[in-house]
Order: sequence, then C-alpha cells, then structure tokens
Amino acid sequence: MMNETIVAISTALGKSAISIVRLSGEEAISIVAGCFKGKDLTTVNSHTVHYGHIFDESGIIDEVLVSVFRAPRTYTREDIVEIGTHGGIYVTNRILELMLERGCRLAEPGEFTKRAFLNGRIDLTQAESVCDIIEAKTAASLKMANYGLRGDVRKMIEDFRRELTGCITRIEVNIDYPEYEDEEITLAELLPLIEALESRIENILSKAETSAILREGITTAIIGPPNVGKSSLLNALLREEKAIVTEIPGTTRDIVEGRVNIGGIILNLIDTAGIRYAADIVEKIGVEKTKHVIEEAALIILVFDYNAPLTNLDKEILEMTSRSTRITVINKNDLEPRIDLSLFDDYLLMSTFNPEDIEKLERKIKETLHISDISEIDYTYLGNARQIAKLKQAKQALSDALHSLNGGQPIDIVNIDLVIAWRHLSDILGEKSSVEIIDEIFANFCLGK
Repeated sequence: MMNETIVAISTALGKSAISIVRLSGEEAISIVAGCFKGKDLTTVNSHTVHYGHIFDESGIIDEVLVSVFRAPRTYTREDIVEIGTHGGIYVTNRILELMLERGCRLAEPGEFTKRAFLNGRIDLTQAESVCDIIEAKTAASLKMANYGLRGDVRKMIEDFRRELTGCITRIEVNIDYPEYEDEEITLAELLPLIEALESRIENILSKAETSAILREGITTAIIGPPNVGKSSLLNALLREEKAIVTEIPGTTRDIVEGRVNIGGIILNLIDTAGIRYAADIVEKIGVEKTKHVIEEAALIILVFDYNAPLTNLDKEILEMTSRSTRITVINKNDLEPRIDLSLFDDYLLMSTFNPEDIEKLERKIKETLHISDISEIDYTYLGNARQIAKLKQAKQALSDALHSLNGGQPIDIVNIDLVIAWRHLSDILGEKSSVEIIDEIFANFCLGK
C-alpha cells in the first residue's frame, strides 16, 4: 500500500471559495501533469505553485492552482501535489474522480499523516497531536496540541528512555562482562536512580488529568427536580435556545446536550430529565438516565426552586450528589421564598433570566474547577488517553523493579522490569507498536489528513 499514490479531498466538502485535492506518492506529479494545462509539472521546482486548468477527455474541468512538493521535504516525505480548485461540490468531486481514474487510490482516514509517521518524519505523539489540533476547541487545548506537534512530548519520553538505557546497559555489562569493573552498577546506585525516575513519571501522571480536561472538556450535568429551570439554565449558559422551556413539569424527558467555553475549558453540558417519581415508562427511563449521568459527571450543577420547599426526593438528590464536585443553584430568586436555605452549606441565589447572575455562576464554575490556574499549566504534559495508559504501565514496571530491589532479588531480575518499562515508553512514540494499534489510531483522523 505504501507504493500506491493516494488522493483525497483535504478540505470540508461543500460550497466554499476553494477546495484542495491532495495527492501523495511516487506518481503524484506525473498523474496530475497528464491532465494539467499549464507548465510541465514534471520539470518544475519543489515548493512552487502553478496556474493552469485541469481537463479530461470532454474538456476543461476547472481553473486551478497546483502546488508541487518534491520528496523528501514534504509532509509525507513523498512527492505531494495539491490542486486548489473552486469550492463547488461537483467540481471538487469530479477532479477527485479524475485522479482515481488516472491511477490513484482513495486515501484512508489519516493516511497522509500515517505515511509521515511510517516514513519517519514524525513520531506517534506528533501524529496524534495533528489530530488534536484539528479537534481543538479552546486556545488551551490548541496550545497543548502544538507543543506535542513540536516534539516536546517526544523529548520528555526520550529523556526517560535515555536514563533507563543507561541503567539497563550497565546492568547487562555486569551480567555478561563481569571483568569490566569500571562499568559495574551496585544496588545502592540503582535504587535512587529508579526512585527518581518513578517520581518524575508519577508527577506527570498526576497532572495528566488536567491535560485531559484541556483536551476533552468536563462532563457537566445539570440536575434537579422538574420545573426548577434546568433547561433555562442550559440555554442561558449556551446563549441559545437548545432546550424546550415551558411551565409544564417534566418537559425534558431525555438528555439534552451542549458545549460552552468558560475560561478556556469546555463544559460538556447535559440537561437531564427532572428527578421525581416517574408517572409513565418514558419518564421513568429519562430519570434512570439522569441517575447514570450523576455517576459519570465530573461536575454537577444542582438546581432547586426558591419558590418551592424541598421534598423528601429533593433531599435524596442532595445526598445522592454529596460526594460529587457540585455547585448548588437556587433559581427563581425573583419569586417569594419558600425554600429552607439553612439546609445548604453553599449555594448561589439567582435567576436564569438575569445575565449578571449567569456571569456569577460562570465565576463560580471557574472557582470550583480552579480554571484560573490554566495559565500555570505545563502544556508538555500528556493529554492523550493512549499515551497516559502506556506511561502508567511504565511506572508500574518501575514500581515492580523497586519492589524486587528492596526484596533483595538478583539484579538480572530487576533488569527485566526495567526493560519492560523501556518498551512501554517506546510504545508511546510508536516505535514498538503493532500494526493493529497504528491502524486504530489513524482511523480516527479525517479524510485528507
């Protein structure tokens, strides 16, 4: 497959000013040259742009700009041609079809970046950062992705491997060539080295949760009894009419979702069905879903009615969420007070129809989530679930090595765990990853990337 020339539309398919059809492979230049009226693309210099027309047997298809990039100084380290065409759906598809007719194969999702990885231009952490840049929803997540693409994560992992390699090498010299006393490493020397390395990895893992939040956002559930203003709150935070709002209790019978950027963090907001003793089977399913959301949510916004006393079920909701990170909102403060506020340790009295109150809630969210600390985050930390899992496995192997050392095991037994840790670190960079893992990672990319 690596010998085939691939093609894909690299821009979103739709009406736009321009679209890009991208080719990569040994025959990319000759394939486009055979249907291009303009300069002879087979003779032009690399990294140049040429005006002309793409044509087929029936005549001219479109007026285009063709960019030529010659290997190895390209994204994939192969010859690349990008055809800039007018952004119509039909014309873009017709040029794509023409490239396929002339011998290209339609690229798989992420195959251009996959070739960049397989050809050694980038490692797996950088490839995943390309996807993260495309998926970035905030300045913070974009900044973190760019640090990964720059190679900061790779450098960090390579530093860990270098230290491990030094330990492994000296141990293996001890085992295979005991006469080389200058290279001998004692258990007393090895112990602090491994402890220090494990501590540094633990420090990174402890901050990885923050990185994952920057990348993926925080699941935030809006919980409470019916008709307390949960949907109005969702709409106010989103600044749009996402959920249906009526005076009829139980209007929201399923899950309504939306996203909002607060202080650089994405809140994945979920407006749930009001928790009450369900009157019908549909409502009962909605309530059960709400209970499941409570278990999964990282932040809960608990909403009650200023104009209604707490019921026994309301008190159950308070107990149900007592161990969660939550913000309690007492809504409808423009009405007569009937709720017993002494039952709450902390609450925000507000109206969802008052913009100033919504701003107060946003400040409370920032305070609860410590969003003000974002500017102090080291963006080189891992935020990718696969990378975090591999780093955890490396740390476990180091912990096993320390256990063996403290238990008086022979040094060659300790070395086994150190080698395992080294391999897990290599997996992060993709140097030892299986074909199945590589395929799974790049399958998440969009076509044309």
